[in-house]
This record gives sequence, C-alpha cells and structure tokens, in this order.
Amino acid sequence: MADVIDYKIHGEEMQLVEIELDPGEGVRAEAGAMMYMSDGIAMQTGTGGGIFSGFKRMLTGEGFFITSFVHEGSGKGHVAFAAPYPGKVVPMNLPELGGEIICQKDAFLCAASGIDIDIAFSKKLGAGLFGGEGFILQRLRGDGLAFVHAGGTIIRKDLQAGQTLRVDTGALVAMTPSVDYSIKFIGGFTNALFGGEGLFVTTLEGPGTVWLQTLPFARLADRIAAALPKDRNKG
Repeated sequence: MADVIDYKIHGEEMQLVEIELDPGEGVRAEAGAMMYMSDGIAMQTGTGGGIFSGFKRMLTGEGFFITSFVHEGSGKGHVAFAAPYPGKVVPMNLPELGGEIICQKDAFLCAASGIDIDIAFSKKLGAGLFGGEGFILQRLRGDGLAFVHAGGTIIRKDLQAGQTLRVDTGALVAMTPSVDYSIKFIGGFTNALFGGEGLFVTTLEGPGTVWLQTLPFARLADRIAAALPKDRNKG
C-alpha cells in the first residue's frame, strides 16, 4: 500500500508541491526535482527496482535514477518539489482514477512511496514512428497520490465511449488506461507545408479521462529557439 501523505501546492505559474510526512512515510521523485527538505528527511537514490528498471526509465527520456525521501525523524517532516517550467502541478488521486494513469514521459514529478512507476508502450505502431513525444509513456499505478506537471494551464476532458478528441502530439499530459491512443496523419499537401501544427495529431478515444496542457515544453522551446539570433558572430 502507498503511504498516505498530505500536501500543499504553492504559487500560481511556477508552482511547487510541499509534501508533509509522518515518521516512516516517504515520497519518490525524479532526481533533481527536490527544492528543499526539513531535518529528519533521508534521501535514498536508486533505480527504482534494479538495473533493468533504471534502463527502462532511460528509454522514457527520464534519468537512470529515482530518489526516495523518507522521514526518519520525529514529528512532521516536509519536502518540496518544483515544477521544471511554467505551468501547474496536478495531484492525481489514483484510487479515484481506477488505480492507474498513463502520462507523458516528462510529466511525472513525484508520488507517495508505494506507487509503482513503470513505462507503458503506445498501442499503435504509428505513434512510435511519428508521435514525437508519445512513443513511450509512463505508467503510475497504486492506491495513493501522484503528482504530474503540465505546461501552461491544465484542461481535463472526460470522454464517453466512442467519443474522440484530436490534439497536438505534445498537448497530452496524462490519461486513464481505458483511453485508446493513436497518432494519425493530418493529410493534405497545404496542411503539411503551411498548417503550422505538424503532420500528425494524437487521436484519443473514450471512454476515459484525459488531461491536456496548453504549453507543451517542445512548443515553448521552439519559440525560444526562434527568438535567438541566427548568427551570434554578427553585430
């Protein structure tokens, strides 16, 4: 069973989540996500389940290691994790979501000890070839709290059976496993050349719940790159 943890989310655009731990409780996070921690919190860095688990994590674009923070002192302990870029920290109460969610490779921030963190391959081969951000996804499974990060604003969509939603490939943050996920070609010569949205879109089909972000990191990085001087030797 996952540890029962309390939390508070601070900030509006550059958020962090502060986790409150009782003695013996812990939380797991990506290496480098920790912002601060109180006395009595012990860090334990590992692969999250052996060397093979570490290599599987590397396939998702995450680090080889994952860090556990366990409160070994008395009273209440606190540890905080910061979002990597402007957006929202989204709490996911897994028991309310059927015990499992699937999220984008860079969305996971932290989770209560006892939550299983693994990889989940896309069901469609097309997603692997053309999905960009969507080939390999992460699976969070258990009976406690997990936290993911979304760029910009988070939007939740509850899809009915057979209902579909087409989104930019980087806009998907997380979904329940009942949602069917595939990548489809937009089609059309002018769309391909001048559409500005890429050649492919992610098609999500219900039933299930999806969470979308208004500012995918890849889009933010593209805008920053476009604003940089093309030739730094000039001027």
